[in-house]
Amino acid sequence: MKNSLRILFIGDIVGRPGRNAVKSVLANLKKQENIDYIFANGENLAAGKGMTIGKYQEMIDSGINYFTSGNHIWNNKEFIPYLDDSKIKVLRPENYPAGNPGRGIAEIGEDIVLVNLQGRVFMFDDVNDPFSTAQNITNQFKDKIIIFDFHAEATSEKVALGYYLDGKASAVLGTHTHVQTADESILPNGTGYISDIGMTGPKESVLGVEKEIIIEKFLTQLPKSHKVALGEMIFSAVIIEIDKKSKKTIKINRIFQQVSPN
Repeated sequence: MKNSLRILFIGDIVGRPGRNAVKSVLANLKKQENIDYIFANGENLAAGKGMTIGKYQEMIDSGINYFTSGNHIWNNKEFIPYLDDSKIKVLRPENYPAGNPGRGIAEIGEDIVLVNLQGRVFMFDDVNDPFSTAQNITNQFKDKIIIFDFHAEATSEKVALGYYLDGKASAVLGTHTHVQTADESILPNGTGYISDIGMTGPKESVLGVEKEIIIEKFLTQLPKSHKVALGEMIFSAVIIEIDKKSKKTIKINRIFQQVSPN
């Protein structure tokens, strides 16, 4: 019987290029790295913003076990009712006000609690305090492996939550900024941490969007419709290994692969 769990967490999957990168890499990576569970942030699955049931099923069929999300999960109105379906394996941030569709916590197997939170610094949505929300969750699931996807803009807020939950959560993994950070670590009391897992999507882009569109936006300050870029792709993820008995992270490794289009 294994004494630890190996979890692959894929960073924000952006549009068709991101989905293609997942389908190209995932099966071999799972086998090579002896992965037990695969999680991913899916708020950008459909054309870079939001999710559709078809794109969700495409990624479930490719091997992803559960999705977290963030502020863009609300962009596709047709998908929002699915958030209340317990069979749909998608979380939205737990600290949105009570009464909103969906849930932010999932108990997976016998060992894991997956949690989605959203930050407040430089974010537009007026969500509840992620720190107190996280504290309540760790008090509720003291005997479980708890993995947080903290979908936040400010590195300071992410680092602070990591230290706040050190020894209470098994891992605190940042998403949202689409740029992988090089600060993966095991904090002093055993919590695995990274400020941002990064993006899985088109390499020659600005956070997944055609670079020319974003450059023109900066030059003119006029509204521009976003379009997901094409071409070579990147696959960004982390692998965390967690001891089943102590619930602490014993290894955390970044994955960053370039993937050529078919």
